[in-house]
Amino acid sequence: MTPTKLYCDFFGHNYQMTKKVTNHVKEYTCKCCKKQLTTNSNGRLTELTPKYQEINSALERIYNNRMMRLKQKTLSSSIY
Repeated sequence: MTPTKLYCDFFGHNYQMTKKVTNHVKEYTCKCCKKQLTTNSNGRLTELTPKYQEINSALERIYNNRMMRLKQKTLSSSIY
């Protein structure tokens, strides 16, 4: 067992937000052991598997496209 794993087993993980996918979905990484988590559809933390990475990247792309459209719509409506 590695010292960082032992530390996390004893004291608990020290998660830090590493990526904001949307307003409700975020990704977290433990500073010590580098374990990665994300929020699932219920808002609970779950391990960041390749399946969730794929879901998060699709959500991020959809979210960013939507935000750009809303921003352009706001800009064009304020001109008139």
